[in-house]
Amino acid sequence: MTSVFIGGSRKLSRLNDQIRRRLDNMVAKNLTVLVGDANGTDKAIQRYFSERRYRNVIVYCVEGVCRNNLGDWERRSIPSDANKRGWEHFAVKDHAMARDASCGFMIWDGKSQGTLNNVLNLVQAGKTSVLYFSPERRFFTIRIPQDVLTVLGRCEPAAVAFLKDRLNLEERVAAGQGALPLDR
Repeated sequence: MTSVFIGGSRKLSRLNDQIRRRLDNMVAKNLTVLVGDANGTDKAIQRYFSERRYRNVIVYCVEGVCRNNLGDWERRSIPSDANKRGWEHFAVKDHAMARDASCGFMIWDGKSQGTLNNVLNLVQAGKTSVLYFSPERRFFTIRIPQDVLTVLGRCEPAAVAFLKDRLNLEERVAAGQGALPLDR
């Protein structure tokens, strides 16, 4: 069965009509939705599916602690290295969703390192992502690492510099793989 890893920026918490139509298509196709437990996009996605009483959702949490599970869905607890904190602590569940999903649907503000990292992880695993680029209210299909550069070319220079530094972006795009293996 097809499963979709849905994620996005914590600063984005509203779903517009374009995004809702895509989510409705997932429901119509009875796709399995893999979503995280963070505030922002994850919580908005959970709210949307909960209001529709859609049951084919799995919420990924770190160490069994689920910050949000609005539909009381099945949850997957992902272990984390006790030495990791902040973004790295929660990124382990994102790696698991990228590994487990058939494809991705990301909602990105053009700045979030976690969302872009998820796109790169999916590409590394040979999986396609649909990326909703919120600054332009536009969708991009990401199949290969170089597709990421197309979207980055539309971002603010300061955000691109930050992302290049934080995610070793140039090396990952050139190598065609992510920083962490997905088979962990």
